[in-house]
Amino acid sequence: MERAATDMTYVENLWLFFLLLTGIIAVPGMDMVFVLANTLAGGRRAGLAATFGMMAGGACHTLFGAFAVAGLTRLIPAVSGPMLIIGSAYMIWIGVSLARSSIVIGSVDSGAARSSGRVFIQAVVTCLLNPKAWLFILAVYPQFLKPAFGPLWPQTLAMGLMTVLVQLAVYGGLALAAARGRDAIVSKPTLTIWTGRVAGVVLVAIAAYMFLRGWNEL
Repeated sequence: MERAATDMTYVENLWLFFLLLTGIIAVPGMDMVFVLANTLAGGRRAGLAATFGMMAGGACHTLFGAFAVAGLTRLIPAVSGPMLIIGSAYMIWIGVSLARSSIVIGSVDSGAARSSGRVFIQAVVTCLLNPKAWLFILAVYPQFLKPAFGPLWPQTLAMGLMTVLVQLAVYGGLALAAARGRDAIVSKPTLTIWTGRVAGVVLVAIAAYMFLRGWNEL
């Protein structure tokens, strides 16, 4: 039973994390709406400032995962299996909810343009105050930070870089697209609806696999 949980290679482990991470970040939510709103209000510069702020927040989340979650599972290996099961069950619930949802980014009041520095700081705060992000870290990081793959800090660095690069691709791409065509994003709800549903199906599939890994560690 224990051997089955370690059969996965480190590269395969990172690929699973990448797929799960991309699915979470690509789903429209508080962070994405913040980037969109600031892009519509202040143009490309404000949108990119918001994106960089989200990336800084993502780096903080990674550090939290390394200290609080990875440290706990390393000091108390007995909690690793139950944390995998609880976290995977939570991700399955999120995935099912997304697959059944109809997420739409509605019209955003443009308001007054703000400085890039202020937008950046507000983006960091928005990201850090997002409860779903903290729940994601608690649910997912114990499944991928493993002493079996070597020292935890190189693994944390790889996952942190992956996080900020996916944020840059998703939020930065949204900012550039929103700066070019506001109506193309706001007036086509079908795009965000199916993005959420597809992401939900992917989350359920990956989380179910991780649930089995956690069960094997019991």
